[in-house]
Amino acid sequence: MATVIRLQRGGRTHAPYYRVVVMDSRDRTRGRVIDQIGVYQPCAKPEPQAEIDEAKALAWLTKGAKPSETVRAMLTKKGVMAAHASGAKSEGEASA
Repeated sequence: MATVIRLQRGGRTHAPYYRVVVMDSRDRTRGRVIDQIGVYQPCAKPEPQAEIDEAKALAWLTKGAKPSETVRAMLTKKGVMAAHASGAKSEGEASA
């Protein structure tokens, strides 16, 4: 299954929030979610907030999930993409 890490919109008019989710790339954006790995709140005061579970994100990246452009930028800011590029193993793989 080709998995993708993308944003799924929620909230109301002029007050969005986004869930960072892992889903099948062939599903529609509102489709079945495999795993939720974080939340992005662009309207939070005083600045936008992004909360991502780095261990889950790294585990999905090592399994082959492809992040969207926006999620890739968020993961780069958190340092997850650098850890993935360096070949760091997630906690699940380290214990196996």
